[in-house]
Amino acid sequence: MSKKMVGDIMREAQKLQAEMQKTQEEAKTKTVKASAGGGMVVVVANGGGELVSIKIEKDVVNPDDIEMLEDLILAAVNEALRRAQQMVSEEMARLTAGLQIPGIGGLGNLIK
Repeated sequence: MSKKMVGDIMREAQKLQAEMQKTQEEAKTKTVKASAGGGMVVVVANGGGELVSIKIEKDVVNPDDIEMLEDLILAAVNEALRRAQQMVSEEMARLTAGLQIPGIGGLGNLIK
């Protein structure tokens, strides 16, 4: 591999790294919503994997059945975090899709 090709690869890698970092920072400002129990528990998470809010309807709060409420919260939180991770993965895949680095071909297929 020539020095020019290595230099081109390094420039592309640095550019990709900067774009990926920017995409991750932008993802922190985007949110996804998930619910459980027919909307009785609603959770919002951001692309940084953080919970932003949890809303619980009064009707689902039953002191005699705390386990049901706990299950609904867990289900909604897990789904929100899964959706947030999926959102970030899709954005990263769009970023790397079809990226061509001289001598290597489609880098997008390697970074998945």
